[in-house]
Amino acid sequence: MADGTTVTVRILDKEYQVSCKPDEVKALKKSATYVDDKMREFKESSSVLGLDRLAVMVALNIANDFISETQKVESVQSAQNENLKALSGKLDQALIRFKNTTN
Repeated sequence: MADGTTVTVRILDKEYQVSCKPDEVKALKKSATYVDDKMREFKESSSVLGLDRLAVMVALNIANDFISETQKVESVQSAQNENLKALSGKLDQALIRFKNTTN
């Protein structure tokens, strides 16, 4: 990465060198902390052996959480769109009534 910054993050006591844009360093560190917390949490509460399996299980859990939250956002957006359509229809009706009363 030409304009990248190399950042060292620590996950399960192992250091990783990651390149990112300078304005993404804070988010990268926050993400690494989140992954480290999830890895430790999963490691303590399960009998998964091996770092690879642990990483896959954590990745699947994070992906599931992400998909669930995305579906919630889409549901809220859909409801908001329906509300906006209803309000727009009411506004159109009110404008038509107003025009009819002023003519």
